Amino acid sequence: MNALIIFTLLFALMLTGMPISISLGLTVLTFLFTMTEVPLESVALKLFTGIEKFEIMAIPFFILAGNFLTHGGVARRMIAFATSLVGHWHGGLGLAGVVACALFAAVSGSSPATVVAIGSILLPAMVKAGFPNRFGAGVISTSGALGILIPPSIVMVMYSVATNTSVGALFMAGVIPGLALAGVLGFVTWYRARKYNYPRQPKATTAQRLKAFRESAWGLLLIIVVMGGIYTGIFTPTEAAAMSAVYAFIVAVFVYRDMGLRDVPKVLLNSANMSAMLLYIITNAVLFSFIMTNENIPQTLAEWMLGQGLGPIAFLLAVNVILLLAGNVMEPSSIVLIFAPILFPVAVKLGIDPIHFGIMMVVNMEVGMCHPPVGLNLYVASGITKMGITELTVAVWPWLLAMLGFLGVVTYWPTLSLWLPRTLGMIS
Repeated sequence: MNALIIFTLLFALMLTGMPISISLGLTVLTFLFTMTEVPLESVALKLFTGIEKFEIMAIPFFILAGNFLTHGGVARRMIAFATSLVGHWHGGLGLAGVVACALFAAVSGSSPATVVAIGSILLPAMVKAGFPNRFGAGVISTSGALGILIPPSIVMVMYSVATNTSVGALFMAGVIPGLALAGVLGFVTWYRARKYNYPRQPKATTAQRLKAFRESAWGLLLIIVVMGGIYTGIFTPTEAAAMSAVYAFIVAVFVYRDMGLRDVPKVLLNSANMSAMLLYIITNAVLFSFIMTNENIPQTLAEWMLGQGLGPIAFLLAVNVILLLAGNVMEPSSIVLIFAPILFPVAVKLGIDPIHFGIMMVVNMEVGMCHPPVGLNLYVASGITKMGITELTVAVWPWLLAMLGFLGVVTYWPTLSLWLPRTLGMIS
């Protein structure tokens, strides 16, 4: 009964158009003051201890690194390198967009940042080369979602905070599914380009490829700094985030010199704004999780589902449906922080690996970012292309269907996610 009251109140507040973070906070406070005897001191204590986790510090650093890279010309050089590799294939510039999004995802940790960085440069170039606007928008909106699956990923850090799972193991688990999804999106791009005979670029010479690689090497090196550092144990994911922010600053300001020192305060302020917004959501979600646990809601749900004889296959299908529906009205950070603490205990009781469950949730978030009404990537792409959300929804459907098929593979083939972290000895 309490669960019904909490969720009815939460969704009623969200339907008024109130931001999710404030809806969460008001739901918690209303429930606390009217229906429980929980002392306020313990709530205040939970607020501090809930966000006192070392992993949360990674979020502002990854945001800062992504902002330096977005403003610092790294994306432009990555696109040039990707175009030199695959530009001569059918739909070459579109394929280059997929490759560039995958590369940029490996340094930014954010999907909207990937769409902005790659889309703002590549989409005008695609239209100029003779591609339909819709084709380019479809490629970039969906490929930009790789930003939260290919590590480092801010959403994975959120999942780790919500479930006390290893961030390093999650990062490694995202590598193979991330590359596989990039391959799936690339295939859809190539197939449609060949079907409609979209333009191809002249084949780059070996010298041109080497030149493009040399120019983008400083940006690509960040992938090795972050992933290599975590894998070898030189530093933790949080320390890797701090390293990536410092490295991105040096590359943008002193190596590529696409930014002056006078531009740095603006980037710092933008990053602080975004970090504050995410940390506010986390704080309220921590309180929400506290209320749920205090009322024994996750445990009761787990017992009820097991009592219904729900096995892992049916449970994972139900989770996918719930998360895809949630993706219609919420953004990824909120979904993970609200649903992970509720669904995670059930998954563990059913013997589902926590790392595999995390990757499955992240792929669900990716699909949610590419469909209306709250698809973040669609809104970002809309700003770049000046296309309406309805037109963009039509544009992305071939790639979106492929992503849904891929979600089914990730859900029921855990080895895809777990092979790499197991091989590296990060999980048993």
